Amino acid sequence: MLRCPRSPLRLRLCLCVLLLLLLLLPGAPGHRGDAEPGPGAEKTGSRWAWPAFQGLQERLRAAGALSRRYWALFSCRVWPEHCEEDEEAPAGPLAWGRALLGQQYLDILTTWYCSFQDCCDSGDCRISNNFTGLKSDLSVRLHGQHLAQELVLRTVRGYLELPRPEKALVLSFHGWSGTGKNFVARMLAENLYRDGLRSDCVKVFIAMFHFPHPTSVDLYKEQLTGQIRKTQERCHQTLFIFDEAEKLHPGLLEALRPHLGRQAPENHRAQSPRSIFLFLSNLGGSVINEVVLRLLKAGRPREDVALGDLQPRLRAAVGEAPDSGFGHSCLVKENLIDFFVPFLPLEYRHVRLCARDAFLSQKLLYTEELLDEIAKMMVHLVLDRWKDTHTLPTSWTSWTADAAFGHFQNCNPSAGAKKKREGPVRASFPS
Repeated sequence: MLRCPRSPLRLRLCLCVLLLLLLLLPGAPGHRGDAEPGPGAEKTGSRWAWPAFQGLQERLRAAGALSRRYWALFSCRVWPEHCEEDEEAPAGPLAWGRALLGQQYLDILTTWYCSFQDCCDSGDCRISNNFTGLKSDLSVRLHGQHLAQELVLRTVRGYLELPRPEKALVLSFHGWSGTGKNFVARMLAENLYRDGLRSDCVKVFIAMFHFPHPTSVDLYKEQLTGQIRKTQERCHQTLFIFDEAEKLHPGLLEALRPHLGRQAPENHRAQSPRSIFLFLSNLGGSVINEVVLRLLKAGRPREDVALGDLQPRLRAAVGEAPDSGFGHSCLVKENLIDFFVPFLPLEYRHVRLCARDAFLSQKLLYTEELLDEIAKMMVHLVLDRWKDTHTLPTSWTSWTADAAFGHFQNCNPSAGAKKKREGPVRASFPS
């Protein structure tokens, strides 16, 4: 079996040689078989050399033109994102109308190339856009968040199916820690990209981890914008996640403005770039909880809580937050955020389902009593304990059961405990 080096230059030379070999096979387009002897062919001498040479030149020119056409079609099959539409070559003595045999050769060559290189219908194997899987994960693995389930799936799918989006999709997730914001962000990465959060097309930034020092904001701005630009150059579909968004410096939020607003159309590009920005924040969490609890006390089922019940107060709470620059940034003031996504407080039954999913994911045995014990340890998550009172907790603490969290990575493992960090914060920037 023919094997070629993976060096780009040598690989291209190898492909060209293979194309020429295919052209020389009997029955290939332009191949006329053995030359038929013409009149007087039995005579030999120098006077027959020049016509023979001219015939050879004609065949070489035809083979070269045909090889270029083969190469153009082959490259469009394997690298569609770099394919440029070209006009059909004019017909000639050996014109090729993409006959069935030529298509068979093209299929053979494509199959051979894809046997040792990644080939995908989308043209970029890093991008999967598995909307069926995303819908399943949101409905099966995410508990108690019917608003986020519907809104995230609808907006992300609708955006990625646009032929030429005019701006990035910007979503802002709001709610108390442990309600599923990081979990949904991870679901998006896992279903939109082959390598999930490890993909070259996905970048995660944590405010107090990557940008801990206000005095270094100018350096952070340069690093952040450079990272976004490089990622967008590598991938035509990118995902950027900003955790603890309420703690981002106003200067960093301002630096994001050019990437979030409307972009001038780039007609020369075969594929329009797409970017999704997720901002995860605890801002507005208390307002969400108050609204939901009031509706539940009024007798409305949890599943009947609508987006319209929360959006006005959530937007107002985010914009009026006194200790955060996020609400006063250009993102909110200039309406660069497309949707504010509320995450509702969990009830006892939801916490039990999260614990059950954690056991199932680790293939561990569990009992109903153990699920109850875990749910009782997560008392700060459970909305049920507030139903008989008229007040809500005024402050937020991390998981009350650190030991339980270590063993039971619940259905929102990455958001698990926003524990107080010990020691200095390392200012490492993602590559």
